[in-house]
Amino acid sequence: MSWRGRDLISNAVVSKRSKAITAIFAALADPTRRQILERLYRRGETRATALAAPFRISIPAISRHLRVLERTRLIERRRKGRLHLIRARAGGLEDARRWMAHYAAAWDSAFDALDDLLKKDKTKEAKR
Repeated sequence: MSWRGRDLISNAVVSKRSKAITAIFAALADPTRRQILERLYRRGETRATALAAPFRISIPAISRHLRVLERTRLIERRRKGRLHLIRARAGGLEDARRWMAHYAAAWDSAFDALDDLLKKDKTKEAKR
């Protein structure tokens, strides 16, 4: 395979991952969805109707929030008869966590370099 072919494949993988991370952050931007996830992490598997109880929104509205979380793979749904049981996915936030860790490390490195530069500049000023 040529380098160009490898680059195209690599770009497609990065683009797909980037879209997934964007979708996760968009899902987490909504306070209702964040509260749903918090409840699921605290309580474990819960009926969809029980998740709607603390919110002053309709069952169809909570279902739309759950679909967004499900599409981004932050939650899983299983059906038991007529019940819809929802739980948080163990690795649901892993892609976002890795993305943030990568950029946090880059920012730390940039700030360390800036700090070194400022210290050198301050030392030069003191010598004058």
